[in-house]
Amino acid sequence: MPPKRMTMQVDVDRSAGFCFGVVEAIRQAEELLDAGEELYCLGQPVHNEEELKRLERKGLKYVSIGDFPHLRGKKVLIRAHGEPPETYRLAEDYGIELIDGTCPIVLKLQERIHQEHEADPSKQIVIFGKPQHPESIGLNGQTGHQSRIVEDEKELEKIDPSGPVSLYSQTTMDTDRFEKVKQELQSRMADPDLLKCKNTICGQMKRRKPALKEFAQNHDVIVFVSGKNSSNGKFLYSVAKEQNPRSHFISGKEEIDPGWFEKDDTIGVSGATSTPQWLLEEIAKEIRNGG
Repeated sequence: MPPKRMTMQVDVDRSAGFCFGVVEAIRQAEELLDAGEELYCLGQPVHNEEELKRLERKGLKYVSIGDFPHLRGKKVLIRAHGEPPETYRLAEDYGIELIDGTCPIVLKLQERIHQEHEADPSKQIVIFGKPQHPESIGLNGQTGHQSRIVEDEKELEKIDPSGPVSLYSQTTMDTDRFEKVKQELQSRMADPDLLKCKNTICGQMKRRKPALKEFAQNHDVIVFVSGKNSSNGKFLYSVAKEQNPRSHFISGKEEIDPGWFEKDDTIGVSGATSTPQWLLEEIAKEIRNGG
């Protein structure tokens, strides 16, 4: 029995896709690879299997810090998440040429945290973020890994409420969750004036959640595209699902189920900040062609 063909409206979410920091890091990589250069990337530049495969086909190789002794004289890309200072020192020790793709917003945040720590090393710096996320590791590195990384308000027991505290955020975190952490930390402080809160979440991330809510509400069905290991993808999918129960999570076009759709449905294709625009377009085309 041939698959049923779909004639319904299919829209791609224009607020989805890579943030500009990731776009720029990948542009640098492609420029070198297209010129025939040998290029390595420290870690995976995005949490999306399809994009990683595409870059691998172009010749990009993924490495870890443990590979540095074998990469003397090679070019290594620093992804948009950034790295702690010791990565740069190790690269210099091993004669590695770093191609720095750190997002400018992350780079500015690293500098702010470094300067504050240098001015007063005894001051508590708190980073609202994921402890194992490369960006948070890079931010913590600006204080010699003396910062406290907290993922939610339950972890604030780590903080001494009697002394001065500066609260920053990993740039890709949720604004609503940051506000909860901020309010809880304020309530714990012996003197609230000793707390300085700096919402350093990227503006693109701040706009992403409300834009996705509106997009999900305005379509009958949402097909959300993301790598299975993307924490950002899992979070944004939960946002879409809350607004629209007919939301479905996929990583590639082979996971599309035509049974999700009815004849007169409007279908929205959206994705994580780690999902490339080309993949969203490919998914939309597949749906239009009958799934």
